[in-house]
Amino acid sequence: MLDGLARRGFRCVGPQLRDGTIVYDDLTTIAQLPVGISDDQAPGTYVARKVGSPRCFAWANGPQALKPFLFAPQEPLWRAERRDGHIAFTLATTPGKPLACIGVRACDLAALALQDAHFLQLDDPYYAARRENLFIVAVDCTHPAPTCFCASTGDGPATQPGCEHGYDIALNELDAGYVARSGSTRGAELLAELELAAANASQIEQAQREVRRAAEQQTRALPGRNLRDALFANLDHARWQDVAQRCLSCGNCTLVCPTCFCHRQDEQPTLDGGASEHVRTWDSCFTEGHSHLHGHTVRPDTRLRYRQWLTHKLGSWHDQYGRSGCVGCGRCITWCPVGIDITEKATQICGSDHDE
Repeated sequence: MLDGLARRGFRCVGPQLRDGTIVYDDLTTIAQLPVGISDDQAPGTYVARKVGSPRCFAWANGPQALKPFLFAPQEPLWRAERRDGHIAFTLATTPGKPLACIGVRACDLAALALQDAHFLQLDDPYYAARRENLFIVAVDCTHPAPTCFCASTGDGPATQPGCEHGYDIALNELDAGYVARSGSTRGAELLAELELAAANASQIEQAQREVRRAAEQQTRALPGRNLRDALFANLDHARWQDVAQRCLSCGNCTLVCPTCFCHRQDEQPTLDGGASEHVRTWDSCFTEGHSHLHGHTVRPDTRLRYRQWLTHKLGSWHDQYGRSGCVGCGRCITWCPVGIDITEKATQICGSDHDE
């Protein structure tokens, strides 16, 4: 598969163990995959460990998602330059190198659909160019972390065979190999080149059973899929202040979130003042500058910043995109330095009885 993608001109990235964490990196051989590696995750805790398994995907998501490959953490949008008494503007070149990402989970496919809804609706040429050239090899999740709750948001393992849409090829990993299925014409063409044997009924049943078990293993859950009205009815709830006493406003949750898209735009002039680049950089609603408008900081304290993040993510996204902005990946719980649990806070503020 990797050879076939390389022949088609794709740069391949896949999961690899780096500095004790499973992240995406350039992939040229299957030997680079994290075979026999699993992980332990808890609020504020991530530990990768060897388990002696023959599998390469027996782990839950690390801190990365697809977002950094499509919505770049920092990139120039245009350049302004003095020329003979005039200012000339030049658009930055849109990226065009095809990318194939191996090992994408169902929650990140759901997050990708939300990023598409945002950036493609805005006709963002930089995102659109990367998105058009993206090839996705999904792997159905069979080892969720204790911090995962994608089953409750409808974005993870369920009674279906696994990932349902948004991929070119999807794999179910078994000890003896993989069950593969195509989700696009180009995915089907690549699988046809591999001349694979048809999966038998036992292999298909085992693959589906492991996906169902992954959903059953999840113990965390949001109190409902549409918390919009409950959140906005509780803007003065005492729990906002409780969480503010723990929250560091560090922005880790927004950096690892696969759907957050807040950013800022800055001018970066050259030293001689003859040119300037207009640069887009990831930002977070937890920073003071994010709500600074006309000399006034709209959200001056952590209580208001956390409330903005949660009410937007779980509430007003329904008005914008017809669903919650949370896909249940649990990254914000794992990578929060103080272990704040979004499912716990949402339940405390909203209660437990809400429309699905």
